[in-house]
Amino acid sequence: MLTFFSRKKTDESDIRFADLNGLPLNEGDMVMSLRYDLGKCVIKKTATGMIYESIETGKQVSWAKM
Repeated sequence: MLTFFSRKKTDESDIRFADLNGLPLNEGDMVMSLRYDLGKCVIKKTATGMIYESIETGKQVSWAKM
């Protein structure tokens, strides 16, 4: 009975990004970010997770904050 309520374990590295249209986003994709004044960004994978790196300013923002 307890297995009915237990959660499935998920792998944190198996994060799936999608844009507003539901199309998948992958590492290296260029996106336009209107938050944090980033402008055009590239999605990058780091040891701590996925980040958005601004091409215009070089600022990096974690995907969790977006």
